[in-house]
Amino acid sequence: MLKLKTILQSFILAIVLFAFVAPTFGQTISSDNNTPKRNSPFSRLGLGDPALQNYATSLGMGGLGASFTDPYHANLVNPASIGFLRATSFEIGGFFRAADLTAGDTQLNTFAGNFSYISIGFPMKNPINIELDRKKPLVDWRMNFSLTPFSDVGYNIESESTTPDGEQTIASVFTGKGGTYTIGWTNAVEYKNLSVGLDIGYFFGNLIEERTAQFRGLINGFSTNLVDEISLSGFVFKLGAIYKHEFGFVDEKATKTLNIGAYVSNNSNIVTNESQFYRRLSNTFNSLDTIRNVADMRGEIELPGEFGIGIMYEKINNFRVGLDYSASNWSNYTENGESTGLMDSYRVAIGGEYIPNYNSYNRFLARVRYKAGLHFRQDARVDEFNEQLTETGVTLGFTMPVILPRGQKSWFNFAVTAGRFGSDDSLSETFIRANIGFTLNDNLWFYKRKFN
Repeated sequence: MLKLKTILQSFILAIVLFAFVAPTFGQTISSDNNTPKRNSPFSRLGLGDPALQNYATSLGMGGLGASFTDPYHANLVNPASIGFLRATSFEIGGFFRAADLTAGDTQLNTFAGNFSYISIGFPMKNPINIELDRKKPLVDWRMNFSLTPFSDVGYNIESESTTPDGEQTIASVFTGKGGTYTIGWTNAVEYKNLSVGLDIGYFFGNLIEERTAQFRGLINGFSTNLVDEISLSGFVFKLGAIYKHEFGFVDEKATKTLNIGAYVSNNSNIVTNESQFYRRLSNTFNSLDTIRNVADMRGEIELPGEFGIGIMYEKINNFRVGLDYSASNWSNYTENGESTGLMDSYRVAIGGEYIPNYNSYNRFLARVRYKAGLHFRQDARVDEFNEQLTETGVTLGFTMPVILPRGQKSWFNFAVTAGRFGSDDSLSETFIRANIGFTLNDNLWFYKRKFN
């Protein structure tokens, strides 16, 4: 009964944290609250730019996630990774991104920053009690709550065109903002180095697209303003498994492991609710004419599933190296039953981590975890020449241990990615993205004191 009460308290605490943090996800750095958070023209397509699902601790290794496990850090790319948590893990992260957009002779600098994720995971039986009982349970159960962005929309595009007779100029402005997010509830069980996890996510978000067209040089001209706002909601599921093969035993403890992991998410039907507000404004008399004003237009999108697989070799407390591959069938993405022209995507990543001396007591830098990685991603979107977009990046990072009162370990995670996104024939983007995260660990959750 006491354990059930503690679980309910943990659930309520997680919901309260997400209720306070969730509104900040849509508020990114911007000099003007009426403009998009950053200028990414390709975010007009589909649901926008896909957000990173990795936390900072694995981003430094190129974004490995399918087979990555850590006793102190959560990894929601593969929900089975939660099955290997050995302590309560509270994680929060953010990012800063600077990019140069290039299209022909035109170049534009953009900046953005925001919170990236918040997560809390914990074993359902305290590890201290397991040591005191001197008997490991046959099946270990862990749980995690998280809030993670799924996609991001932010663009501000201006263009000019002429009427067929060539006598009038039309200035058009396209803007968009918003994003989609997932609140996840993950459960994982471990049995003899095999962990199986299930993530149940509530998918939600809000996207706003605005188009303005104005005739220039006309005394009695007018402008039109079209605003579409779409809210989305639904459930998504992800199932994963990781097996750790232990070898190189010394004094009954494994010194090396080989991890093999895989995960799959389902195709999901997401409900949409759209409103449209179209109006015409006179440049001379400042009069307003409403063209269309409708709300509560119900629709549906089909969100494609994803498959991932990975392998990682680890010499415990010394180094690890891994390889990941993931793919998603975005060609099946539809809006109200109609295809949007997206294509299937995939991602390949390789990376590793090195710890000079895990047990060093007088050299702090020797205990730092140094990371590096590479990744290549084929995006689901295409440019105007029907060329599929790609992203190539190199990452560097580190994880620093922080000792708190009572000897509890916590961690500061940092990763920086430099890369290029876009296509050679149209718009390309050179970017630098810095991700920071903080992990707070504790081993007193569900602790049962025993007296002789």
